[in-house]
Amino acid sequence: MKKNLLQASVYLLAGTMALSSCVVSKKKYEDLLSRKNELEVDKSGLEQQKQTLEQEKAALEAEKANLETMKAELEKQKAEYQASLQKALTEGKTLGDNLNMSKSQIERLNADLKAREARLAELQRILDEKDKAVKNLRSKVSNALLSFNDKDLTVNIRNGKVYVSLAEQLLFNSGSTKVDPKGVDALKKLAAVLKEQKDVNVVVEGHTDDVPIAKGTVGMQDNWDLSVLRATEITRILTTSTGVDPTRVTPSGRSKYVPLDQATTKEARQKNRRTEIILTPKLDELFQILENA
Repeated sequence: MKKNLLQASVYLLAGTMALSSCVVSKKKYEDLLSRKNELEVDKSGLEQQKQTLEQEKAALEAEKANLETMKAELEKQKAEYQASLQKALTEGKTLGDNLNMSKSQIERLNADLKAREARLAELQRILDEKDKAVKNLRSKVSNALLSFNDKDLTVNIRNGKVYVSLAEQLLFNSGSTKVDPKGVDALKKLAAVLKEQKDVNVVVEGHTDDVPIAKGTVGMQDNWDLSVLRATEITRILTTSTGVDPTRVTPSGRSKYVPLDQATTKEARQKNRRTEIILTPKLDELFQILENA
């Protein structure tokens, strides 16, 4: 009897230890799975930054190629003008009227060439100033928003513009158009920078995922309404918190049609639910030069 009781106790103890081992293993598995998910999100963010940098590099290389093409054309014209002058002199056009006419033509051509070169130099100067202004603006915005997590907020340069991308979880509850207190804090800090940067236009773009809004949502029929109303609410905060001029800010909604990730997974949809605030330095001086060219 005692022997049976002892055996039963041993079996019970062994079973308890096995069960405990299973629980510990499951917890470790869940921790590793959570870490894996975090690394996948970080990887996606890095891939997006890499794509953005490649786009910026391609745009700069295209601008540089255009400028070099214009310069080469001007140099070609200059060489042709000089060749015409040399030909005229070597052919022995000694008659005063003809010689004076040739000199006059060459002087006009040289003056035109110098004017083109001056416009090209001015165009390059303004492009350099614009690039410098964009980088300076990105630096100021990034410094103002340093306290926020990269998963909630990113600041990048794309196509000569500064993009401030704010995740839904920083700004809104699901399906809501009311900005959370933490989101209001971020927007006020951004608005303080924009108030000082008066030569910057602002576009607020609302983006949603591809999941339709709940039926019967008051004031909204679809994701178009949701994205526009969110952009409008953010615009109000930017223009009332620190006095950013409302004429500089344009709210717009893109609904589900400009996703960061085409997948239909939970993670992809979370990335797509965002607001992008696009900051563009005014280029009036550049456009004026191009019109007069």
